[in-house]
Formats: sequence, C-alpha cells, structure tokens
Amino acid sequence: MSAAEGAEGPFVIGVDTSTQSTKALVVDVPTGAVVASGQASHTVTTGAGRESDPGQWWDALLDALRQCGDAAGKASAVSVGGQQHGLVTLDAQGSPVRPALLWNDVRSAPQAERLVERLGGPKGWAERTGSVPGSSFTATKWAWLAEHEPDAARATKAVRLPHDYLTERLTGLGTTDRGDASGTGWWSAATESYDEEILGLIGLDPRILPEVVRPGEVAGTVRPAEGLPISRGTLVAPGTGDNAAAALGLGLRPGAPVLSLGTSGTVYAVSAHRPADPTGTVAGFADARGDWLPLACTLNCTLAVDRVASLLGLDREAVEPGGSVTLLPYLDGERTPNLPSASGLLQGLRHETTGGQLLQAAYDGAVYSLLDALGLVLGEDADAAAPLLLIGGGARGTAWQRTVLRLSGRPVQVPRARELVALGAAAQAAGVVTGEDPAAVARRWGTAEGPVLEAVERDDEALARIAGVLSDAAPLLNTGR
Repeated sequence: MSAAEGAEGPFVIGVDTSTQSTKALVVDVPTGAVVASGQASHTVTTGAGRESDPGQWWDALLDALRQCGDAAGKASAVSVGGQQHGLVTLDAQGSPVRPALLWNDVRSAPQAERLVERLGGPKGWAERTGSVPGSSFTATKWAWLAEHEPDAARATKAVRLPHDYLTERLTGLGTTDRGDASGTGWWSAATESYDEEILGLIGLDPRILPEVVRPGEVAGTVRPAEGLPISRGTLVAPGTGDNAAAALGLGLRPGAPVLSLGTSGTVYAVSAHRPADPTGTVAGFADARGDWLPLACTLNCTLAVDRVASLLGLDREAVEPGGSVTLLPYLDGERTPNLPSASGLLQGLRHETTGGQLLQAAYDGAVYSLLDALGLVLGEDADAAAPLLLIGGGARGTAWQRTVLRLSGRPVQVPRARELVALGAAAQAAGVVTGEDPAAVARRWGTAEGPVLEAVERDDEALARIAGVLSDAAPLLNTGR
C-alpha cells in the first residue's frame, strides 16, 4: 500500500525553494507520511556574482506541484521555505526589475564594511539586529544595488526575499516572517520590527517592504493562477527561511546542535536567549516559532568539495587518510571566517601526497569552520553529550560523516527523514490548520529519528594544523590572490 493510499488527511504542502531547485511535498498531517512529491531545477549565474531570475522559481514551483498529481489539489494549507538573504526587486506590476542577488553573491563586501562603521561598529549591530552584516545580508545587497545600479533601485516598488516572492505569487499579498526577516540586516531583533534608521542608511523606503506575519498566523489564501494546481482559498502559512524551516522540520528543542551540509554549510541550534555576537561569527537569527536560531554559515561546503573531487578526477568518496596537506576550499569567497574576497588555499603538498589525501583535506577544510563556530552557536545552551544532528545533501555521504565524527569528537545522528526544509514548511502549514506548534507536529512525525554514530577520538592534530594555516594565511586569503 502506498503512502497516498494509507493516508487519510488533511493534507498540507511544504515547499523548499533552494539555490538550485524547488521541491514540493504533500504530507498527511496525522502521520507525517509524504503522499506525493515533485522537484524542478533552476539556474544560477556564475559570472561576476550569483543571480537567478525569480520567475524560474515560480515556474519550478508549478512544475514540482504538477508532479504531485491530484494530491496537491487536496491540500488544506501550503507553506514556503526558501533560501535566505536573496534580494528580489519588483516593479509596480510585481515583475522582477532584475535578477535576484543571491545569498552567496559577495559583491557587496565593501558596502557591508561601510555599513558596519556607520552604525557604530560590530557591537552596535549585534545588539540591535542580532547580527553583524556581511556580504550575504540583504541590506548590503540593496546598498550595492543603489550604488551600482541606481536606475534599478529607483524602479523598485517592492523588495522581497525569495520565499516572500513565492508566497506573494500564491496570495497576492506582500508578507514575510520573523525568521527570514531577521536575515536581512534591517529587522531589529531587539524590537522585532523594521529598523528605520538602518533603512535610512541604505536609502530603502519601509513602505515597499513586506508585512511581517507572526508565527501561527495565516499569511493569506491561494488565488487562482494559470497552471497552479492548488485549490483557490487554500490557507497559506507565513513561510520562513530555509534554516528556520529545517529547524521546524526537526522539531528542535533548545540546545540540540545541527550541522547542515549543503551548497553552504550551517551549524545552528534553537535558543530561548536572543543572541548578539559582536564578532559576527554567529548570526542572531529569529526562528519561525518565537524563539531564536543562532547560526554560523559557510559559503563553501558540498559544492566546493565536489569541485575538488572533479578537478582530481576522483569520486567524492575516494578519500584517503594520512598526509600533512591542508586545503581551505574557499572557492566562492567565505563567510565564516569573514573572508569575502578569498580564494582556495593549498599548503603542505609533497611528492608523497595522494589525490585521496588531497580530497580528504578539502573535506577537513570545509568542516573545520563549522565546528570552530559550534561553541559560540550553542553558548549557554551547550550540551556536550548531545549528538550532532547531521542533515543536508552531504549528510548521508560516508566521507562527510567520518570527517564530522573525526573532527568533532562527538556522536552524530543522521535523521532518516529527507527534505527537512520542505517538511518544516509542511509542519508550519499543518500548524495553521490544526493550531498546533509546528515543532510539536514534526516531533509527532518522528522526523529527527535516525541512527546514531558513536563518537571517535577527536583529531586535534588536524584541527591545530588547519587553525595554524588559516591564522598565518588570513591576510593573503582575503585579497583573492
């Protein structure tokens, strides 16, 4: 018997619009069974920056929903989780003024530095917004746009984040949520509202920003649209950023650490305490429930390691132990540590170094920065005995698992559930149907259940070697030479 045949409903739809594809799941609310699913890809430019046409996201959503068949039309609610930080600029008709600037577009690094200085330095930003903005943040991207493409900035009549754009296409209403808004740089964590002084610094009119819908509220209802298989009047939840959605999808409780291995790498945990890290290592994001989601993010993770494997002509699992080579795979610049102009660095190469050792060094370099930030992320919620929840596209890779075990010295749990961003969005949609806490819905679904890999002795020698190379090379790394 299929999941669809065994499910009784009500059904909800969870959407994950990520950097490279959009996925949709139709989920049975009582059981968490995935009744139907679909996925469609979209493209990202790889020239001077990282951009995508938002229209691709809508087309991909329609395609993914059509793949879900009749089940999509039976859904009682839908919610969209999406890649954070992206700057979507719309004209008076709601059409994109230009391609969206994505989270991993680092061209706004100079604007980020100037903005930090103009508001009194990192400490002031951290206390006010929860984060010190870097080139990933939406505020710095708007500042870049206003400086380099003033005509596009003047033509913009609405500013949205990626998940906001799809939610608005569904409802016709401009809304966002506290989780995704907290990654813009213009939403105050202290007041939970838009910060008009920051908006003034970057010349952005608050009237063109979306309304922030509170957790548990309904953002609107589905309006008719050509090719959209969801029924008119279906409830639309607020949606949220991808990391906040994944936290919902895991049903996280405070103190449980998560390490996500995707195009970017992230490490985060839910906290009842509002974070404010003046070093900028930890972003003090809000979650989608009313708590907080301190998070550290790297730009280079699975995609960078796969690129190294490709250059070596090796399968991604063809790692070998040993050797003294260090590889910092900062192929797209880097966010943690904050080296936006960086390129990759290889040190310690010898005649006896094998290709497999070089590939293992790429894994080590990608994981190191995430684990280095883990203590700051957890703060007073730290639980040294809690296993790391390993999620994302790389989580089931043997080389990734062994690298995280070796460099963390902690047990690692790999949830069986896949597509946690879409499942988290589905749990949020279920919450607006039933009135339940979305995290409690996910816990009832058992999404975090999975095998626990026992801890191994931490490889302090490798950690010290990477730390030393990074310390010595940081000034050169940030020149991009």
